[in-house]
Amino acid sequence: MKIAVLGAGALGCAIGGALALAGNDVVLINRNRAHVEAIRTNGLRLRQGDTERSVAVRAATDCTALGPVDLVVVLVKSFHTEEAIRGAAPLIGADTVVLSLQNGLGHEDILAEAVGRARVVAGKTYVGGVLLGPGHILSGTAGKETLIGELDGTASARIARIAACFAAAGLATTVSANILGTIWDKLLINVATGAVSGITGLSYGPLYRIAEIEATAVAAVQEAMDVARASGVQLSYTDPRAAWTKAAAGLPEDFKTSMLQSLEKGSVTEIDFINGAVVRWGQRSGVPTPVNATLVACIKGIERARAAM
Repeated sequence: MKIAVLGAGALGCAIGGALALAGNDVVLINRNRAHVEAIRTNGLRLRQGDTERSVAVRAATDCTALGPVDLVVVLVKSFHTEEAIRGAAPLIGADTVVLSLQNGLGHEDILAEAVGRARVVAGKTYVGGVLLGPGHILSGTAGKETLIGELDGTASARIARIAACFAAAGLATTVSANILGTIWDKLLINVATGAVSGITGLSYGPLYRIAEIEATAVAAVQEAMDVARASGVQLSYTDPRAAWTKAAAGLPEDFKTSMLQSLEKGSVTEIDFINGAVVRWGQRSGVPTPVNATLVACIKGIERARAAM
């Protein structure tokens, strides 16, 4: 399959690298020139546990010189979605499918407005990635689930093909007939660890050894579950602690959440699309969300402080 990864940072490279190793024609798109040049020169360096390999894969800083592909996997930061998909016009052919695997809520509507709703499919992935340096990724794909589905819940031939392609690359992938519930299930994982990791600056190892952090994370997840149920969303989780436990399953102790990685780079985070989305949906459904509102306030404070440095 011909695949473009739009937003090939740590996670995009982990997924794109796995797909390239399986024989797919993959191009990794990232605006960071040093990252792209490193991949072009040395291949994509993927580290998994004690194993490291170099993957020969194409890379580009924009889509100008690229032609249509079968699948565009969107993994840009939430606040860059509209700009990125508008710039990806050269990738869109007659039968191109656009798959969002982004964190948070609302990306599918932005993509649909740009390329047409019929092209868009949605998904969530529990694969992890950490950028160790330009073109060098710590990949967490082993045993990490990816779920994808049509927006209307139908079992289409194209979604089955994409799932088969991912599975053949070692990405454990299943098709969901309840994609909104799937999106919320993944949101619970991000709610559990993203903000608390960003605020404390802790990787998963020390983060999971502090009882007070666990209690805060579980309370935030419980709020999100209450909001989802009040909004008519069907979740697979019944215990908020299960989301906290699953978030770290199979990942190394030095793994850092994408929110912490963003803060360390001095970048804006996706807090508005994660804990912030819980707060907004809670306001609409009349469910209080004080823990999530506090986490949002803390992250925004850290963003402001780092921007002023």
